[in-house]
Amino acid sequence: MRTELNRRFSIKHRIMQTMFLKAGALSLALLLASRLLGLLRESAQAAAFGTSGLGDVAVLMLTLPDWLTSVLASGALAYVLLPHWAGQKPDQQAQTQRRVANWLLGLGASTGLLLYFFQAPVIHLLASGLPPRLLPQAAQGLAWSAAAVPTALLAALWATRLQHERDFTGLYAANLVVNCTLIGALYFVAKNVLPISAIGLLGGSLWLAMGLRLLWLRSRLRAYHIKDETPIGEIAVPLPRVPLWLWAALSAGFPLALPFVARSFASGEGEGALATFNYAWKLVELPLVLAIQLVATLAFPAITRAMAAQSGADKAAQVLPHEAIRAVRSAFLLAWTLACAATAALQLGAPAIATLLFGWGRMPSEGLAKVAAWGAIGAWGLLPQALIAVALTVLASQGRMRSVVAAYGVALVALLVLGAWSTGDGAWLMVGLDAVLIFVALVVLLDLRQPDRRASQNLALLPWQAMLAPTVVLLILALPAQAGWIAFLEPKSLSSLALCALAAISVVATSYLTSAELRTALRR
Repeated sequence: MRTELNRRFSIKHRIMQTMFLKAGALSLALLLASRLLGLLRESAQAAAFGTSGLGDVAVLMLTLPDWLTSVLASGALAYVLLPHWAGQKPDQQAQTQRRVANWLLGLGASTGLLLYFFQAPVIHLLASGLPPRLLPQAAQGLAWSAAAVPTALLAALWATRLQHERDFTGLYAANLVVNCTLIGALYFVAKNVLPISAIGLLGGSLWLAMGLRLLWLRSRLRAYHIKDETPIGEIAVPLPRVPLWLWAALSAGFPLALPFVARSFASGEGEGALATFNYAWKLVELPLVLAIQLVATLAFPAITRAMAAQSGADKAAQVLPHEAIRAVRSAFLLAWTLACAATAALQLGAPAIATLLFGWGRMPSEGLAKVAAWGAIGAWGLLPQALIAVALTVLASQGRMRSVVAAYGVALVALLVLGAWSTGDGAWLMVGLDAVLIFVALVVLLDLRQPDRRASQNLALLPWQAMLAPTVVLLILALPAQAGWIAFLEPKSLSSLALCALAAISVVATSYLTSAELRTALRR
């Protein structure tokens, strides 16, 4: 079963990389717009609620359906169904889609009912810092989230089908529908509605957004609709086995669970702590998604092309050819440089960046300061995540994902232990999140070692010497700031944002000037 999962990981990554390269300018623009609108949604949410207890309720209500969907189904659907559909005829794909939809609707209804009937323990587990006066609003928000889970799961299936059909416009625009609807509602709340009466309005907007997303996806799927004409009584096309679904769900869900678990434990610090941790993590997530993971994505085709040309013996021994090693080294170097640049910018200018993104409306200054402080701590996690992103592309291309699942599983257990011990200290939980990410990075890098030293006798997979220059610049810029030797500028001033940009540019420029390998990689 693990061998089958590894094979499907490899196929799924190849399919998605091909999709990405063929997406075109319009689809990539929609993808970027979706990410930026997601950030604008967080900014509108901060303006409407700040880091208050109602902010905790709003964050939990608006994020829980899609998070549950991502953990339970989205990753598993892509890993399992994309390779499965690749070997089926259109009528078989329609049959598979219908049967999976029935299972997902059942799962969504069951999950929603559990959330609804066990509201008190769920709220205590996910937002333990809420005061008793806000528990009715939290229960109301959780009821809206529970009702949205089935539609979110069905949307994940239909989005996976659009991935298979390579309908990039339909796929990426679906999230635009959700974000635009919620941004409009949050803007209305920030300008016209008292926060205490806003949960019902936002809940209705969440349901409307989920429904509009389904309508959009359905309209795009009509072009690929093939009727399931399987006669009654005839043996249906078998679905992938349950253990495969479970392994795929664990593989995709573990990485998503880490920040969510840390956020839930941080909520125990008190009212508003959940929202604070959420906004702080967004400071880290933005460069991770827009830069570091993009580098890993662009590096994948070069790696797979080089591996396709290697001999059968080398494939069996899982030895990377020389050209693949060069592509991996370039990806590691560029991802590490961008991670150092983003980390430096956040160390010197987290207050300015937090003010720009979240310092609006009802956001209090003390809450904003805590967002910046926790975000600066979490920024160090960009460094191991840069290594993980590139290493996973290599391991996925070779079908070697067992160690990744195990590493994330151990990291999740360690974070649970730390969370139980931390008593809701958000800063320490962010440190713990950095620590477990470092552990995962070490595991995947050890698993990435070449079994045959002859293949890497001239080039190591990690360009340590070239990576040293941006690291040194990062430390020179960041450590004095952390020690208090640098006086921070006024967060709302343009000069403070200029300092962030200068720090990032200094890291990238130093790496470019000192590394011929990076210059060569950027010219390709």
